Amino acid sequence: MIPYYILAVVFLTALYLIFRKKETKKANAVRIDEPERQLLTTHVAYYQKLDEEDRKKFEELLEAFLNDVRIEGVGIALDPIDPLLIACSAVIPIFGFGYWKYQNLSSVLLYPDTFNKDFEFEGGERNIMGMVGTGYMNGQMILSRSALRQGFSVSSDKENTAIHEFVHLLDKSDGATDGIPENLMPHQYIIPWVKMIHQEISKIEHGKSDINPYAITNEAEFFAVVSEYFFEKPGQFKEKHPDLYQVLSSTFLQDLANK
Repeated sequence: MIPYYILAVVFLTALYLIFRKKETKKANAVRIDEPERQLLTTHVAYYQKLDEEDRKKFEELLEAFLNDVRIEGVGIALDPIDPLLIACSAVIPIFGFGYWKYQNLSSVLLYPDTFNKDFEFEGGERNIMGMVGTGYMNGQMILSRSALRQGFSVSSDKENTAIHEFVHLLDKSDGATDGIPENLMPHQYIIPWVKMIHQEISKIEHGKSDINPYAITNEAEFFAVVSEYFFEKPGQFKEKHPDLYQVLSSTFLQDLANK
């Protein structure tokens, strides 16, 4: 039988180590301070349009994400703007929800440029700008830095690769990446949404839609592509696709076209 005083020492030591770990984590926590705010104001149009109260909320959500998800550069050194843009891509789709934790994400790997299915970012045949990992890569996201930055540039138009990938994670949060986020979308919209998907895919196939043709790949890609459009050009999206806009506005709990 182990003596009582030894058990007490072990218990107190364990408590001390847990406390030290928490204090160390707290000391190393990422904060959004003035340098970060300047970067956000310069590079993130979504942030620019927020009022003071919502900017504070946005910054708090950025901090929560950056302290929860590891971001690593592969073949590159991260610039201060890189983690911020990744965090913005994560927060923008969930801003209407308040706090949201991406349960199915532990790390984001940032590659210098496009890559292929073997995760190579040099040589030919590289056309992947971002992906959500599966199998042994489950819990990881891979993004191209060039695509990440392009998504937040003035000339990005309706596309934002990183937001696209985070929408896939939201879609996946109900257990299936199928373009129907059942735990987010109001129930009354689910059947009409499925009909809208197939109607719009038909229009895209016949050249009668301005939605990126990549949306016809499958329902999951359709949801991610139109979500990019919704967040990047909400006014234009609402004008050209009012029904799709209404469903996405009710799903993301954001009415961006009227801001």
